[in-house]
Amino acid sequence: MAKVVLGVAVGVAVAACAVAALVVGRRVRTRRKWKRVVGVLKELEESCETTVGRLRQVVDAMAVEMHAGLASEGGSKLKMLLTFVDNLPSGFPILGQYSMIVGVPPVCYFGMVFEFLSCCNLAALSVSCSCILPWSEKGTFYGLDLGGTNFRVLRVELGGQRSSFDRDVAQQAIPPRLMTGRSEDLFDFIASSLQHLVEKGNDSEQSPIIKELGFTFSFPVKQTSVSSGILIKWTKGFAITDMVGKEVAGVLQQTLARKGLNMQVAVLVNNTVGTLALGHYHDADTVAAVIIGTGTNACYWERTDAIIKCQGLLTTSGGMVVNMEWGNFWSSHMPRTSYDIELDAESPNPNDQGFEKMISGMYLGDIVRRVILRMSQESDVFGPVFSSLSVPFALGTPLMAAMHEDDSPELTKVARILKDDLKIPDLPLKARKLVVKVCDVVARRAARLAAAGIVGILKKIGRDGSGCIRVGRTRSDTKMRRTVVAIEGSLYTQYTMFREYLHEALHEILGEDIAQHVILKVTEDGSGTGAALLAASHSSKSVDNVQLL
Repeated sequence: MAKVVLGVAVGVAVAACAVAALVVGRRVRTRRKWKRVVGVLKELEESCETTVGRLRQVVDAMAVEMHAGLASEGGSKLKMLLTFVDNLPSGFPILGQYSMIVGVPPVCYFGMVFEFLSCCNLAALSVSCSCILPWSEKGTFYGLDLGGTNFRVLRVELGGQRSSFDRDVAQQAIPPRLMTGRSEDLFDFIASSLQHLVEKGNDSEQSPIIKELGFTFSFPVKQTSVSSGILIKWTKGFAITDMVGKEVAGVLQQTLARKGLNMQVAVLVNNTVGTLALGHYHDADTVAAVIIGTGTNACYWERTDAIIKCQGLLTTSGGMVVNMEWGNFWSSHMPRTSYDIELDAESPNPNDQGFEKMISGMYLGDIVRRVILRMSQESDVFGPVFSSLSVPFALGTPLMAAMHEDDSPELTKVARILKDDLKIPDLPLKARKLVVKVCDVVARRAARLAAAGIVGILKKIGRDGSGCIRVGRTRSDTKMRRTVVAIEGSLYTQYTMFREYLHEALHEILGEDIAQHVILKVTEDGSGTGAALLAASHSSKSVDNVQLL
């Protein structure tokens, strides 16, 4: 009997040891798996590191590429396209000819307008020279914004001084058949909407006064003048073959004439140039514009003599807006990960738009998706590898932002998005926290690189503090001019953490003494209202500079 009891006890002990070993083994394997997942995150953090030193290298690279792109065609990844926009709306009197009258060179740096006025007794000089200073923008102007599956038409009423203005906006979706049909059908459709807007207002179609239009056309165009450009190719789902190689504004002009609309295309621009125009109308210290949304681009005001590839180029203002097409910027100093390499290789345009693929809303969500996929392959912490995780762009950047900014104790938004959109149910809280951290790393890198790009522009035009007059021995004694950058795009305006990281990096790169003079100012609807304002500043009805009595 004792032997039986002993045997049972030994058996129970062996079984207990086996169960304990199984439990311990499972815990060890779980810890190892979790360690592998954490390792993926650590590797991502290290690969995405953006120290101030590294960001300053990106700043220098941006400035160098800008110089190269201005020196020769094809000399840089940055196209540095001429826009022929040599006059930005300001809401102030036109000063070019007036400054010649008083023996002062034309004011071609907009931040100097106030300095010029303060140095001159403008009223006394006006009387002595018997001249009238006309306001630069006054009257009714129209804008047309075509850059995607929707287009908008606008009428803007300008009062002649920098103030609020009235505008009427109509938006309409483009039927899919018109996106792949004939150019005549598309432009007929657009012209009909313009015609309706004219009829809705007080303007008469039969009026002898020519109505002027600013046309924002956000597709690749080779600009030939401020109001003309040849379509290089369609993007964003458009495929109207008979339009490629044609002069865009000319086709629209012919359609307007056929419709009996007494309207003239005054400017042909892209949305970034429109943003700069609107920003400058509200604030004369605006020298550049940046769009950070689904895509990204930048433009800025450049001295004509710095545009070496167009020697002999003359403008009355001494400058011109340059469209950088900065989405194609690249530098070896930019922190690139294996996820970036995979995304680029699988994209329709590999080895192209490298900067855009690291900072724009089109791609950030997909980078996060790729990291989560890798984590799920390394461990079953996320459960089985779900097919939805393998679908490119299954996680959009708006969803990424929502997870990143989820401040609920249990991260309920994160759980819902993972379940509904990526089909990952019942993820434990510690894994949800890991997902939030991934979003943070990707967004922070993007925002800091975007900040470096902005400072690169400022460095090129001498607004980063490096070329300022010093009145003392320290950097704090530097006299820095107020500098405004107009900024637009949902990634900046709607993604709070992204915006905060961008501002933080801007201050780190420039230093507090210089950064306090650099203002990022949100500008809404540059692509529409900005185009109409450019039509006003380039209006054929504008009085040329100054009329002498």
